[in-house]
Amino acid sequence: MARQAKKPDHRIAGFKEEEGLAKSSVGKGEADEVEIDPLLDRTITRKFDRHIVPWLFGLWLFAFIDRSNIGNARIDGLTQDLKLTGNKFNIALTIFYIPYILIDVPSNWVLKYFKAGYYLPFLMVCWGLVGTFMGLTKSYGGLIAGRFFLGLFEGGLLGGMIIYLAMFYRRHQLLYRIGLFYCAAPLSGAFGGLLATGLAEIRFRGYNRWPWIFIVEGAVTVLYGIVTMFFLPHTPAESRFLTEEERNAAIHRMTLDAHGASSASDVAREEFSWRWVRMAFANWNTVLLSITFFLLIVPIYSYSLFLPTIISTLGYKRVTAQLFTVPPNIGAVISVLLCTHFSDKVKARGPFMLGGCTLAIAGYIMLLAGKRPQVQYGGTFLIAAGVFPSSPMVMGWLANNLAPHYVRATGTGFQICIANCAAFLATFTYLQKDAPKYMVGHSINIGALCLCMVFTALSMAYQTWENRKRDRGERDYRLAKGDEGLLGFHHPNFRYTI
Repeated sequence: MARQAKKPDHRIAGFKEEEGLAKSSVGKGEADEVEIDPLLDRTITRKFDRHIVPWLFGLWLFAFIDRSNIGNARIDGLTQDLKLTGNKFNIALTIFYIPYILIDVPSNWVLKYFKAGYYLPFLMVCWGLVGTFMGLTKSYGGLIAGRFFLGLFEGGLLGGMIIYLAMFYRRHQLLYRIGLFYCAAPLSGAFGGLLATGLAEIRFRGYNRWPWIFIVEGAVTVLYGIVTMFFLPHTPAESRFLTEEERNAAIHRMTLDAHGASSASDVAREEFSWRWVRMAFANWNTVLLSITFFLLIVPIYSYSLFLPTIISTLGYKRVTAQLFTVPPNIGAVISVLLCTHFSDKVKARGPFMLGGCTLAIAGYIMLLAGKRPQVQYGGTFLIAAGVFPSSPMVMGWLANNLAPHYVRATGTGFQICIANCAAFLATFTYLQKDAPKYMVGHSINIGALCLCMVFTALSMAYQTWENRKRDRGERDYRLAKGDEGLLGFHHPNFRYTI
C-alpha cells in the first residue's frame, strides 16, 4: 500500500477543468494530487462494473468450459471412440498447454496495440471455432491438433483480462473484479456438467454423445465472442458509456493510485520499452509469486480435469457422476466471491492464500483417509473452496505490486506462463493405473499445497521488509538518480500489497 503524503484538500467533480487547474493557484505538482470526488468515483466504478465485468465473466466461463469439457467427453465415450489407450488421454490434455504457455507474455504486450476491446473477443471466436471442429474429429491426431490450437488461442486470455482490468480499477478494487469473472471457472464445472449431461444424449448422423459437447459449446462460444466485440471498451479514455468528465476523472484516479509508479497520465499513452520488461523479471515479487502460482495450479487443473473421474470412482454412475460435480463447484463460486471481496476490504492477499491452501489440504486428506463415499465427496467441497479463491488471489497480488502497464503486462504474463508449466504435472497426477484410490495424485496435490504455503509466507516476509524500508525513507535516494517516472514500482512512495 502506498505511503500517503499530506495533501491539500482539493477535490474536483471530475477532470473537465484540467487545463484550468494547471493555470490556477494550485501548482502543477499539487494538481497531480487533486482527489476525485467520492460520489463521482463510485459512479465510475459502478459503470465499469456494469459494462466490463459481465462480459469478462462470460469470456472466462466459456474459456474454462471449452478447456475442461474433454473431461466430460471422456466419460461419455470419447476414450472408446478414439481408442485412447494407455496415456493418450493425458497427452491430449498436456498438448493444450504448450502453446498456452508460450503465448502468454507476447500476447500481453500486443493487447493494447490491437485494442483490448477487440483483441480479447477475437481470441474467443478463434478458440470457439476450434472447439466446434473438435467435435467432428474421428481420430486421435485430430484431437491432438484441436487441443493444440485451443491452447494457442486461449493462452492470451487470462493475463490479458487481468492487465485489462488494471487499466480501469484502482489496485485495491482490482481483486474483487478478478474474483467476479474468475468465479466463472468453478461455475463452468457446475454448468458444464449439467450441459454435458444433456448434450451427451444427442445421436445424429454418426456423431453420438460426446461430439455434441464440443460442437454445441464451441458454437455458443463463437456467437458470444462476436457480440462482445461491440461492447467492451479499450481504455478508460475510450469508454463511450462515460461522460467526458467521468472519462477524465477515471484517467486521473489511476494516476493517483499509481503513487509515482507511472509518469503517463493515461495508460493509452504509455509506450513499450525493454526497460519495463527487464524490471518485471528482475523483481522478487515476480519470482516468488510465479512459483507460488505454479504450485497452486497443480491441484487446480487436476481437480478441474479429473473431478468427474474421481466422483465416478466413488461408485456413482455416468449421469450421476456428471451431476455430482455441480455442488462442489457452486460452493467454490461462493468462496471466490467472499474471499476476493474481503481481501480488497482489508487490502491483504497472503493471509487468504494461507487459509485457502489449508482448507484444500484438509479436503485431500478426506479423500485419502475417508472410508465412506460421502466423506470423500465432502472432501471435494473443501478442495474447491480452498484452491479456486487462491488463484485470483495470487494473480491479483502480483498485479497489485507491479507498475506501470508494460511491467505489469510482462510480469503477469510470465507468472501465468510459469504457473501453467504445472499443467504437465497436473495432467499426469491421476493415472488410470492408480484408480480407484488415486493415492499418488492426492499426495502430489497435498505436497504442492504445502510448498505453496511456504512461498506465500516468503512473499509476505519480503514485502513487509521492503515496505518498512520505504516507510523509514531508506529508498528515497532513488529519486535523485534521474527521471522518477522511470522508477515504476521502485518509487519510494509505492507500497507493496501484502
